[in-house]
Formats: sequence, C-alpha cells, structure tokens
Amino acid sequence: MTMTRRVTAEFVGTAMLLAIVVGSGIMGERLAAGNEAIALLGNTIATGAGLIVLIHIFGPISGAHFNPAVTLAVLLKRKTTVYDTIGYIGAQMIGAIVGVWAAHAMFAEPILQLSIKARDGLPQGFAECVATFGLIGTIFSTQRSRPEITPTAVGLYITAAYWFTASTSFANPAVTIARSISNSFAGIAPHSVPLFVAGQLVGMVAAVGAFTWLLKEEAVSD
Repeated sequence: MTMTRRVTAEFVGTAMLLAIVVGSGIMGERLAAGNEAIALLGNTIATGAGLIVLIHIFGPISGAHFNPAVTLAVLLKRKTTVYDTIGYIGAQMIGAIVGVWAAHAMFAEPILQLSIKARDGLPQGFAECVATFGLIGTIFSTQRSRPEITPTAVGLYITAAYWFTASTSFANPAVTIARSISNSFAGIAPHSVPLFVAGQLVGMVAAVGAFTWLLKEEAVSD
C-alpha cells in the first residue's frame, strides 16, 4: 500500500475509534440514569466490539495501529521507519480529534469542549502502564503465533482492561489527548493527560523489552 493510503487508513480508523469511544460514552451516560456501572458497561462493549471490526477493516491497509504507543513499539522493533512513524502518529492525533468532534456532532453536543473529569494520582498512571503493557504484549504475541486472531484478541483485551484497571484502560496517547476535549463520560481533564501518557509510554517500552525476550527464538544446537 502507498504511504498516502496507509496514513489515510490510520486517520479514518482512529477517527472512527474515538467516535465509538466518546459516542458510546455519551449514549451510555444518557441512558444509564446516573448508574455509572451501566454507562461504563455500554462504553466497554461498544469499544471492544468496534475495535475488532476496525482492525479487520484497516489492518490489511496500515496494520491498524490507531495508537502512537503501538506505532512507537513497532519502530523500536525496527519493523517500520522514522518517516512512516511520523506520518502514522500525525494521522492518529488528527483523526482522534476529528472523531471526538464527530461524536459531539452526532449527539447535538457543543463541538468544542474541555473535560473537567479529573483522573489523578499515581495509581491511575500505573494502571495506564499496566494497560499498555498488556496491549502491546497481546499484539506482539498474537502476531507471532496466530495473526488471524489479533483483532479479536485486542478487542477482548481492551474490554477486560476497561474493568480491571483503575484508569479504565486508555492505553493510547492519541485517545488520551483527544478525550481531554470532550466533557463527557469518556473525558479526561487536560491536567490529567501527562500522567496517563507517561504511564502509557513506560508500559510500551517495558512491553517491547519483555516480549522481545519472551518471544525470542533460541538457536537449537546439534
């Protein structure tokens, strides 16, 4: 695929992912009548299911990263170039913002917003580290052994991580930044963003190191 097609796939796929995340958050909050567990459940199901479909759609074109942490992990594995990495991350960041705005438009919300939903404290940052570590591990492991199940594995992992992490598993710098401009159920206050992104990057680097070692094929001596 040409670079133009791959970058466009990352832009569209990331935009659709954020429309799913924020849109289902808004819908869940409206229908849950104040029950945050029900709202989160709706948000979770939509995000996990949507991810599976989006990775199937765009995987053959761009690899369906939709996530700067994933793209940087691939770069650290030397399976992409710096040029491609810059293009992918730029498309992901812009696509994420457009996706948030699309969700606002669909639900007749003000397009331009800033979240006031604080997600602070070291446990939240550590949760993002754990969430991202698991996500990168899921991708690396399934791509090596059974690449055909990667979309399902990623969707199921994120579905689980919404509930077992204190942060509800953003695990994606582009998603984190974009959700700061949505004062909705899925939002995160701008001042909380640096901690989340730092946790995500630490988790990504740790996963690259750990899973590169775990999945390394040993030479068999005679």
